[in-house]
Amino acid sequence: MSAQPTGPIGAPERQRDAERTRAEILDIATAEFADRGYAGARVDEIAARTRTTKRMIYYYFGSKEGLYVAVLERAYQGIRALEQQLDVDHLDPARAMRALAELTFDHHESHPAFIRLVSIENIHHAEHLRTSPILPGLAAPAVDVLGRILERGRRAGLFREDVDALDVHMVISSFCIFRTANRHTFQAIFDRDLLDPGRRDHYRRMLGDLVLEYLTAHVGRA
Repeated sequence: MSAQPTGPIGAPERQRDAERTRAEILDIATAEFADRGYAGARVDEIAARTRTTKRMIYYYFGSKEGLYVAVLERAYQGIRALEQQLDVDHLDPARAMRALAELTFDHHESHPAFIRLVSIENIHHAEHLRTSPILPGLAAPAVDVLGRILERGRRAGLFREDVDALDVHMVISSFCIFRTANRHTFQAIFDRDLLDPGRRDHYRRMLGDLVLEYLTAHVGRA
């Protein structure tokens, strides 16, 4: 019988196994924390729904809070990665800004767990997210992409001068998060489903129009 791979030969496969296990834990933990909140989520339940143990979860993440922070980090890294991959430098500033707004719209609609996690962490005053060692890097991509588009728009005389990247990020995020986070209460009060597929294109276009109307307001006027 041949010996099992050891040393450098077996290391890559063990590393892949560890990465797959870690990813599986994060997938299940994302759903658990999004559904039950930080206080209500149970590590025992997460372990039971994976192919690992509670002990291994603590080995990978240190604690329940460590797991929760890792879930938050991965959630934010997902949208930041998409923003970085968006090729907007070849587009005119207005089209580039609309493309970025539409990307956020699409992401938030297709990742309702992300919206719930953000809402839950705000209830906790971001006390867990503030402990993340990669927190500074979670903001930079969004600000960098928006900043480049804004600068090109200003140089072209299209965009107003008194707006920074975080202003625009807030406007885009507000629309996209409200649409998902407040879907049920809005429907209960006004009898309109904000995620109705029949209205999707309308809302997607509305977001781009709102951002561009704001950025171009008063430009060229005394």
